[in-house]
Amino acid sequence: MGATRRAGRGCVAIWRRCAAGHSEGASSKSARRAGGSAASAASAAAAHGPTPPPHLAAPADPVSQPAAAPASRPAMSLSGASERSVPATKIEITVSCRNLLDLDTFSKSDPMVVLYTQSRASQEWREFGRTEVIDNTLNPDFVRKFVLDYFFEEKQNLRFDVYNVDSRTNISKPDIATMQLCANKLDKKDFFGKSDPFLVFYRSNEDGTFTICHKTEVVKNTLNPVWQPFSIPVRVLCNGDYDRTVKIDVYDWDRDGSHDFIGEFTTSYRELSKAQNQFTVYEVLNPRKKCKKKKYVNSGTVTLLSFSVDSEFTFVDYIKGGTQLNFTVAIDFTASNGNPLQPTSLHYMSPYQLSAYAMALKAVGEIIQDYDSDKLFPAYGFGAKLPPEGRISHQFPLNNNDEDPTCAGIEGVLESYFQSLRTVQLYGPTCFAPVINQVARAAAKISDGSQYYVLLIITDGVISDMTQTKEAIVSASSLPMSIIIVGVGPAMFEAMEELDGDDVRVSSRGRYAERDIVQVDLTRERKSWSQKFVPFRDYVDRSGNQVLSMARLAKDVLAEIPEQLLSYMRTRDIQPRPPPPANPSPTPAPEHP
Repeated sequence: MGATRRAGRGCVAIWRRCAAGHSEGASSKSARRAGGSAASAASAAAAHGPTPPPHLAAPADPVSQPAAAPASRPAMSLSGASERSVPATKIEITVSCRNLLDLDTFSKSDPMVVLYTQSRASQEWREFGRTEVIDNTLNPDFVRKFVLDYFFEEKQNLRFDVYNVDSRTNISKPDIATMQLCANKLDKKDFFGKSDPFLVFYRSNEDGTFTICHKTEVVKNTLNPVWQPFSIPVRVLCNGDYDRTVKIDVYDWDRDGSHDFIGEFTTSYRELSKAQNQFTVYEVLNPRKKCKKKKYVNSGTVTLLSFSVDSEFTFVDYIKGGTQLNFTVAIDFTASNGNPLQPTSLHYMSPYQLSAYAMALKAVGEIIQDYDSDKLFPAYGFGAKLPPEGRISHQFPLNNNDEDPTCAGIEGVLESYFQSLRTVQLYGPTCFAPVINQVARAAAKISDGSQYYVLLIITDGVISDMTQTKEAIVSASSLPMSIIIVGVGPAMFEAMEELDGDDVRVSSRGRYAERDIVQVDLTRERKSWSQKFVPFRDYVDRSGNQVLSMARLAKDVLAEIPEQLLSYMRTRDIQPRPPPPANPSPTPAPEHP
């Protein structure tokens, strides 16, 4: 696989020409030095945003490729706004570079420029297009131009990344830093116990502000915590600038979200990397206490125990290598949902619109199904009385087939769900553990990275088997499996926070989950410093467009799946397989729950 490195420490000239054809002038901005042999991107605007993983193949025949933005496409704002009825002005951007770094040993660099546009809503950078690759030059004048829509009333941020392409095959994998830290003698913040400390990492920006880039788990009731090792892309930590300031805050966790500030310290990627050979100790300082107390020394110390850097594979690499996502759904059939025949029921089958249950199922399933070759999805219900004897079940197949609970596609799942509503009696209680264990048994049979299981649980009520569910999650955390929990309705969902391991890793009987595998998305709004609980009604588009509503829901509940899959592959040292040939042999049937 060919390597591609960022080539900087030069300048990039961006020439703009509007639709009328006259030149509007030129601007240039020096590329920021990245330290070592690499350099950061040149930019036409704020260049400190997160960089999308450059995993896509470089153009095989750059000169013959079409323009990145055809003039015939609908007028779209660079910030991701919807189609406009007012015609947009077209601008044409031509890129030239001067005095780039020479990153090749026996020849000059082979530069290529990638243009990114920034979404105003999500602030995410998305690739817009690429220039051709020009061989053996440090002063390229690229032929390919970028044609974009221009809107006076919008701030349109662009970023230009300059790469040295050693091969026309693939851009190199991003570097990943893995580190572990501990602390000693931190300040005591809790009245009835010790502190519950966690760390928050911030990357400095060019304008002097800071952007959060990582948060560790909470270690309960100790002044001498040892945090678990974690991994973070180097570009996220320092944006390619090894000397960029990294600020680390130390907090005492509080359940109500009003976390207490213990202190802070600063470092840089270059300084952190020295811990590959030795421990590094940082003093934790609280500026307010330092000003008030003459004899103040510090609020404790933090020690960097280990630090390593490796090239990292992306989610797309595993999918291209044949990894399948096996989707299973479990739906709450407890009586608290209300009579399905009444409009007040959360299961009400309206002829005009989908229920919250159906919308969540369709939104998530229609995305995941494209990553599953057979599109056969096991579907279960829980909390119902089954005919004819009235047995209560927390794991009954929606298609009424105990031997084969799979349904053909998402439409098949919806059809079986509607049929079950007509035949079973809604009852209770609300138990998650049986269906989690069912999927875990299937996931335990596959450990080579070829299959990854995603369980969607849709529920309206407070969980009744919390102890058993936490035990099931801890056991499943070592398996290729993720769990999405979508809460609907007006119930009190505070207990669900314990299942989402974003703040505190789930534990059971003294055993902690190996990794975070649960994503909880609830219907009650709760302002929290570190978690996101959004009312279900907020997903509903104001115009009544259910397609947009489902897209918003899917984006939230699926956001953590790629990283959870990668965390499993990393802990098992599983690398993606090479992409299959043009006419691959049939994929073995997955093990269904």
